[in-house]
Amino acid sequence: MKKLLLFVILIPFCTFAQNKTTPRSVVNQIKENVTCDWAETTVDVFKAGNPDTEIKGIAICMFADMRTLQKAVEMNCNFIITHEPVFYNHLDETEAYANDPVYKEKRQFIEDHKLVVFRFHDHIHMTKPDGIYAGMIEKLGWKDYAINDRGTLYKMPEIQLADFARELKKQLGLQTVRVIGNPQMKFTKVGLAVGAPGGARQIQMLNMPDVEVMVAGEANEWETYLYANDATTLGNNKAVIFLGHIKSEEAGMDYCAQWLKGFVKGVPIHFIENEANFVTF
Repeated sequence: MKKLLLFVILIPFCTFAQNKTTPRSVVNQIKENVTCDWAETTVDVFKAGNPDTEIKGIAICMFADMRTLQKAVEMNCNFIITHEPVFYNHLDETEAYANDPVYKEKRQFIEDHKLVVFRFHDHIHMTKPDGIYAGMIEKLGWKDYAINDRGTLYKMPEIQLADFARELKKQLGLQTVRVIGNPQMKFTKVGLAVGAPGGARQIQMLNMPDVEVMVAGEANEWETYLYANDATTLGNNKAVIFLGHIKSEEAGMDYCAQWLKGFVKGVPIHFIENEANFVTF
């Protein structure tokens, strides 16, 4: 009878242990649900915290800045999935910040609240459809205008550049947009280059015959900015609208939160929108 009683007691305990949802188990589910192979070399790794911590809630964001981390704690989320780096460089290398007060305080906040941070960048872009582009296309309402499967080229009803820029600003809740080109220029051909793919790729897109206006994230001013300014001065029917990095991709992480809800069960999942990184005067 004692052995039987012990067996009965252990069943629910084992079941509970097996059903515990951790950041590691969620990432394993992500790996099973992306349509691409998981790369051996990738930035999509845990950046902070213990991956075997039991999850209270999941917060999805573009940038895991301090305001977002504080909001996650307020919402009782201890697992943060961020699209971009946590510690100020692409690989989150922290040696240079060992004695930096901002880095140390941010790291301490993460440790004090037992947060776990995972970066989800490479594979959300590599999966089909690209989750970042899918979210942005849905947010912008451009699906019916797409002329390729990648979501990078569009044929729009004719519109003036100034009106188009104002429309984007309103749709994405932006304080400002940067526009290079003739404000009265009329166009129909649009290219979408989210994030920061680099000046060479942006210039290559802008030079395509299928692109008159490129909607971009961010760039170095001596690269795409300079090229677009020269193109305008030379009389080319070309223009660029810079949205900033966050707003050019953020709807993709909202899409990511909805995607996760399709297969991660039993824990709350929230999308946290980043506040603007700067103010305008």
